[in-house]
Amino acid sequence: MTKEQEPQNKKQTKEEKWDSEDLATVRIRILQGHTDSANSCQFISENKVLSCSTDCSVRIWNWKTRQCLKCFENLHRVNIPQTCATPDGKKFITCGWDKQAKLWDSETGEKLLEKTHDDFLTCCQLSHDGNLAALGSDLCKSLRVYDLRSGDLLHNLQNYHGSCVTSVKFSPDDDKVITTSMDKTAKFFDLKSGNSTIKLKGHTNVVSSCSITGDERKFATASWDKSICLWDVATGMYRSRGPSTLTGGHDGSVGCCQFSQDGLFLVTGSYDMSIVVWDVENSVQKLKLQGHYGWVNDVAFSEDQNWLLSCSKDHTVRLWNIEESDKIPIVLENKKSVGIKVIKCSKCGKPFSMSQMESFRDVTVCVFCRLSSPEKPWLSFIDTPETVESPEGTASS
Repeated sequence: MTKEQEPQNKKQTKEEKWDSEDLATVRIRILQGHTDSANSCQFISENKVLSCSTDCSVRIWNWKTRQCLKCFENLHRVNIPQTCATPDGKKFITCGWDKQAKLWDSETGEKLLEKTHDDFLTCCQLSHDGNLAALGSDLCKSLRVYDLRSGDLLHNLQNYHGSCVTSVKFSPDDDKVITTSMDKTAKFFDLKSGNSTIKLKGHTNVVSSCSITGDERKFATASWDKSICLWDVATGMYRSRGPSTLTGGHDGSVGCCQFSQDGLFLVTGSYDMSIVVWDVENSVQKLKLQGHYGWVNDVAFSEDQNWLLSCSKDHTVRLWNIEESDKIPIVLENKKSVGIKVIKCSKCGKPFSMSQMESFRDVTVCVFCRLSSPEKPWLSFIDTPETVESPEGTASS
């Protein structure tokens, strides 16, 4: 099942090789090899990404050289809608329309575990510690959670949603599984109590994807109604006010979303073939990226937030270098138009916005320089299981 890929020629493997024009403000690298829709993608190390496709293959790439390191073919009989790797990248899980979920060894391609179900599987996800797997299905509208160490089925929730489950995610502490559905809702399932604790309503069409920040304060849902809802799940303010919404960025259904590592930005991908980076603190569009020739099926931020990863129905996986995006004139104009003060970092020289400073003042160093040198005093402080449904309406941002 594993097919090793021959290295490309020296000119093609240079890190400096780009697929964009020399003067492009956002440079890209395109990973080509899938022969059908690329359905999901994930950063799995500093240099590697994982992707899966309707062509029934999973590929591991060195994205800096654009070389396909491994190609695992014919893993399922039909479409693989999603794959997900463990944090160390040594194993990955796949789910398929052939009703099977499988765990694989990333090095050898050996099948470590296989579970067959009575319904098409639409999504899968591994917990952050790599011990649990969550699966969502179509006709049975189910959520299943497995212990990968023993292979035991821990939770089997049939008809958990009113329609097809479109995505599953683990909370940062791996104590909850969050799902979205074609029934226009998102749900939080508590793994300890075995109960659904939160049910969120607000979209007028299919909820396709979701993301939650590392501190579990902000939760985002993407929808076919062309909007993104932001929920304050930490304080529960959504119960009285509903979510705030991000609109106007996409002309088509929004199919995927992910928060940046620091929670300040959200990236979304759409069936209008575009990618939008949002400034979450100010609820405004920061940057719009276009270049795919098909639906954008999945998006991800790199850990250092310098790169965006996307995959598309056009068969490609793309890397977008957004490291210098704050210097793009349209980005600066967007910030000025909403009254966001832009400051030049005194350490690295790059511009950054006041929104990155949260409750601090007199800061002249950007968040990335502060994080790289946490021991330095950059900051000057000025400030010392019941199911709940939110209101049907949504509050505008």
